[in-house]
Amino acid sequence: MPITPATATHNPSNGTADAILLELVDEDGVTIGTAEKLAAHQPPGQLHRAFSVFLFDEYGRLLLQQRALGKYHSPGVWSNTCCGHPYPGEAPFAAAARRTFEELGASPSLLAEAGTVRYNHPDPESGLVEQEYNHLFVGMVQAVLRPDPEEVASTAFVTPPELTERHVKDTFSSWFMTVLDAARPAIRELTGTSAGW
Repeated sequence: MPITPATATHNPSNGTADAILLELVDEDGVTIGTAEKLAAHQPPGQLHRAFSVFLFDEYGRLLLQQRALGKYHSPGVWSNTCCGHPYPGEAPFAAAARRTFEELGASPSLLAEAGTVRYNHPDPESGLVEQEYNHLFVGMVQAVLRPDPEEVASTAFVTPPELTERHVKDTFSSWFMTVLDAARPAIRELTGTSAGW
């Protein structure tokens, strides 16, 4: 992992076990402070910065990930390629690229900003709340995936019809459709209209 001022204090190799801090923001996405990760997700939730990544293969199929069963928040559900939170002071683009590699063992061959979306999604299973100002990114992945089993239970590349089928039979994250719909204009620009997104 590249060491930057934002990531240096969170680098596992430095031997510290600091609490993970999230960047709290106002409704315009302006940083107003920090909060410990779990505390920020306790009801009613604190608005914090997050990111969501949507990566596609050369056929225009979306890479989904099933979250590992050991995760404290939304374990075992399917969701977009990668999502997470920048460290305080870390650029969302850098955080998105970093976490994609950490979770999936592959870096995007292309990654572009796709806007932001603000939402409030309670998770009925855990009781936690996603109050997020979410930075969206779309891109391509061409490398072989090597998912971290502590983060990812499974992966799948899907077409729009296959996603519709999965969405009926599988459980997806509470935020998935919100971030997908918000990213659709950029996804269509990336994949072209023939891909069907």
